[in-house]
Amino acid sequence: MVGIVIVTHNSERVIGESLDACLRQKAVQVLVVDNASTDRTLDQVERRHGVRLIANSTNLGFAAAANQGFAVLDTPFVLLLNPDAVLLTDLQPLVEAVGRTGVAAAGGRLVNGDGSPQDGFNVRGFPTAATLSFEALGWNRLWTNNPVNRRYRVSTPQSEQEVEQPAGAFLMLRRAAWEYIGGLDERFFPVWFEDVDFCLRLRQRGFKILFAPAAAARHEGGHSVLAANFRFRELAWYGSLLTYATKHFANRGVRAVSAAVVLGCPPRMLRALWHQRSFKPVSVYSRVMWLAAKQFLAGRSGELEAAHGQNAGPAPNSQAVENISVAEKVVRRYHT
Repeated sequence: MVGIVIVTHNSERVIGESLDACLRQKAVQVLVVDNASTDRTLDQVERRHGVRLIANSTNLGFAAAANQGFAVLDTPFVLLLNPDAVLLTDLQPLVEAVGRTGVAAAGGRLVNGDGSPQDGFNVRGFPTAATLSFEALGWNRLWTNNPVNRRYRVSTPQSEQEVEQPAGAFLMLRRAAWEYIGGLDERFFPVWFEDVDFCLRLRQRGFKILFAPAAAARHEGGHSVLAANFRFRELAWYGSLLTYATKHFANRGVRAVSAAVVLGCPPRMLRALWHQRSFKPVSVYSRVMWLAAKQFLAGRSGELEAAHGQNAGPAPNSQAVENISVAEKVVRRYHT
């Protein structure tokens, strides 16, 4: 038996097809964890018998919602699947990959609508301080073939192999490994970098991560994030980027990334001012620069204040995650 956890937020347009493909799989438990959607996402889920639903009254973020799903399911393997991903093949290649000794996770192949692989997204290397600095400065977009970006955004492997960071949009996990490292870190709120951090912690504990291209899903990409407002997107991305740097880099790396964020914001702000014809980008990027400057001064010694204005709480441990009181946070609905 395999569990499938799908975290939704205003996913009405895409979740139906994704769930229909999941329900065609054999021996699966499908669970949707909804983060306070305001559209008709819940209606789409409730129309599909056999899908279990956790409906959060507030947006808890992707990591917390995924942890909720793991806590409810009891299957040895759990697939994290984005709501805009539609399974095209059987999940057996992922099950076989994760079932091997020492393997904790396995990613499947994501393809575009025309069947072409999503190169640069399917598999990536773990980001270094240089990687995130280049991202913040926009250099990876302006000079896509630079050596830092080539190591980060790699081509889709044609055969099964060990990798560093497969896409979290289609990622099979071994439950025992998830419990061992304490689940996803909920400090990455509301989204971004939580899957990267999770894979890195798996590797640091000696687990292997595989890419199994025999398993495939069609993936739209970013449906929920692209629909969010500008302020939400920018503050969430920069906040999670700085959180990752602070958690995993030495002082020099944290300060390099923080400085790159400060230097990279003004040109982004000017471009946003031109396109939006409003002064909203000034307040957004001013806050990002303030957070980055504060982190530059503190280095690793200071706990990052989340971009949404709250201080990041402690990372969850395995016991805390296992004992999540779902009833206190959510409304649960079951359909059989």
